[in-house]
Formats: sequence, C-alpha cells, structure tokens
Amino acid sequence: MGLGALEPGQLLPPMRELAAVLGVNPNTVAAAYRTLRERGVIETDGRRGSRVRPRPATTTRGSIGVAASEGVRDVSNGSPDPTLLPALGEAFAEVSRRYAERPGMYGEAPVDEEFGRLARAAFDADGVPDGPVGVTSGSLDAVERVLAVHLRPGDAVAVEDPGWGSLLDLVPALGLRPVPIAVDDEGPLPEEVERAIRKDGARAVIVTDRAQNPTGACVTATRAEALRRVLAAHPGVLLVEDDHGHGIVAQPLHPLAGGTDHWVLIRSVAKAYGPDLRIAAFTGDPETVDRVLGRQRLGPGWVSRLLQQAVAHLWATGAVDPAVVARSYSQRRDGLVRALARRGVVAHGRGGMNVWIPVADETGAVARLVAAGWAVAPGARFRMNTGPAVRVTVSGLTAAEVEGLAEAVAGAVAPGAARSYG
Repeated sequence: MGLGALEPGQLLPPMRELAAVLGVNPNTVAAAYRTLRERGVIETDGRRGSRVRPRPATTTRGSIGVAASEGVRDVSNGSPDPTLLPALGEAFAEVSRRYAERPGMYGEAPVDEEFGRLARAAFDADGVPDGPVGVTSGSLDAVERVLAVHLRPGDAVAVEDPGWGSLLDLVPALGLRPVPIAVDDEGPLPEEVERAIRKDGARAVIVTDRAQNPTGACVTATRAEALRRVLAAHPGVLLVEDDHGHGIVAQPLHPLAGGTDHWVLIRSVAKAYGPDLRIAAFTGDPETVDRVLGRQRLGPGWVSRLLQQAVAHLWATGAVDPAVVARSYSQRRDGLVRALARRGVVAHGRGGMNVWIPVADETGAVARLVAAGWAVAPGARFRMNTGPAVRVTVSGLTAAEVEGLAEAVAGAVAPGAARSYG
C-alpha cells in the first residue's frame, strides 16, 4: 500500500489481520495503532474498529457536529444563558474612570491587587490550600501553561473520558499522550486514576471538580477523599483541577489539592460572568505559579488589568447571585433528566448546564433529532474510549420546551441505548 493510499475516514484492518499480513507480532501492530491514535492520525470506536481521522489533529473537536438550520432548535453549543449574565456597563465605566486617573503601564504587577485579593478570599472560603494567585486568558490557557512548564513531549496526561473536548484536543497538540480515565456522576473513578499513574505512567492528572463537561459530574466528599488517597501515594504527579462551575452550581467544592508536590486549581469566569471576558484565576504551589507567570512574561506579558479590574468590580458588587444561577440551571437540567427517565432513557447531569445521554447509535440519534427539530452535540466531541452518546445544553431551554425535547430524544435513541456511561 503506497503513501497516501488511505483516505480520511477509511477503516483500518483489524490488528491481528494486519499482523498476519505483515508477519509481525500483533503487539507490534497494537503499539503502532496506539501511537497513531495518540498523534491524532487515527481514531478508534470500540468494536467498530479504527479509522483514519477525517480531520488533522489541529482541527478542533468542536467542528464535529451538525448545523442548526432554520427551524431547528440548537441545544448543542455549551454557552451560558445570556439572561443570567451580569450587565457589564457599570463595571467598565468604573474601570475607565480609574484608568483616566492612572493609566496602566509596563512593569506593573501581572495580577491586579484587588482581583488577587478577592480571588484568594474565594479560594480560602472553599478550603483550597494556600498559594499565590495567577491570571490567564481562560481555563484552557491556564491548563496549557501549567502543562507546558512541567511536562515534556511524550509525557502521559490522565484526562476524563468523556471529558472537555477542547482539553482532549489540547493535550495531543502539545505533544503529550492523553490517557483516558473513566468518570461517573461523582467524578473520576479512583481505580482509573491509579491505573493511569501506575500502568500508563501519567505524569499529570486533570480533574473537573464540578459541572463536568459533558456529563455534569460533581466530585463528592467521599470521592474526593478516595482521590486524595490515590494522589498522596504519587506526590510527583502534577494535579490540575478545573473548577469552571464556580458561580453556577449548588454543589460544594471538594478540592483534591494538598497531596502532590505540584498542583493548581483554576476558576474561569466564563460560565457565570460571560465567555468573552477571557479571565481565569488560578492558585497552586508557589513553584508552579511562579513558573507560569514567568513564562507568561515572555509572551503576552500579562492579562489585561482592565479586564481583571472589571471582574473584580463584578465580584465586589455581587453582580451575580450564584444561588439564583444554580437554581435556574438545576430546574432545567433536573427537569430534562426526570422527563427522560419517565420515558425510559437514562441521562446524567448532577451540576451545571449539560446533560449527557448515552445512546446505541450516535450518528443516527443526532440525525433523528435534527429531523425532529433539535440540534444536539455528538458525543464524539467529548469521548475517547467511552461509548456513544449525545450532549444537550439546557441553558437555552424554557420550562415549556423540556417535555418536547425529552419526547424527541426518546424517539431518537435506539432500543437498549439507555445505559450508564460509567
């Protein structure tokens, strides 16, 4: 077979069959397939086999989906409810007034003093271990910078499966090897984290504390204790916690930090205050925070202090009531999960704005839902080894739409699809 003979989307031969043709050990072919998968050249879908990726690894998973044409309700994009976001006029007016009196200049501290104080106070209130505060342009920027200052190309990183699609894109794009760890409604399974570290050599573990995307999982106190025990046995592993659900969930935070030498906990303001603010606060061990801020100085230098001051103003004035926001999302999310349960469809969503629905035939379910007037996110955006599913974002739903959507989903999933992903 010559160079370029395999087309995008083409099914690859089974590993044993190819080993027989080439006259090599099946383990050799398995290792080759694994390398190709880690480099984003091929993708594997369980018993359906492996295929050449239809897109290069630099093409984001967000491009996997269907366009919501006229008349089709889009419940796929993961954005917050605009009506729950605060007005920004007052905050920016105040920042502009201060700027007129004292413009920001080179050489100033990268973290605005008030922003850092309020961020640290919020971390303290949730029991996050003490550490300096840094600022990045959103959660993914923080994750990238933290991984870059601690890991080298080829290192393994344990990631949730299913998990945040952008993160699943980022890890291999950095030349790192993603190791999937299964999750249930209470977060990552401790035995999966242990396996990823011991067997697969994971040098970093990334955990979503609350409102996990796409499943809505929230780490409970019991699960957090079990995960801390696992991590404490491997102090050299880097722990990255993503608490993007801060401000939109009712579940308390149970941080995992403290048992490893290097750790960070990241809080983006995207879901509670607006994605376009592009601000995330993070804290961690002093060495990690110092490395990230040092590397940041060599690139962008700092995150706009004007934006930091605007967010600090929103925090200080109580522009968002987390209880109100959490209750609004909970009513819609829980309502959809209950409506699906009444129709015999299992769905998951303990916190946040997403509901994860395992299905037997992902492509078919997505197509049938579009035909029924609903555009959902294909599970392929978010999964590695876990089974097919679809994700529904409830932030744009009204109470009157919940039953109709549940009826459409029940009609779109194949018999026997209602099963747990864990």
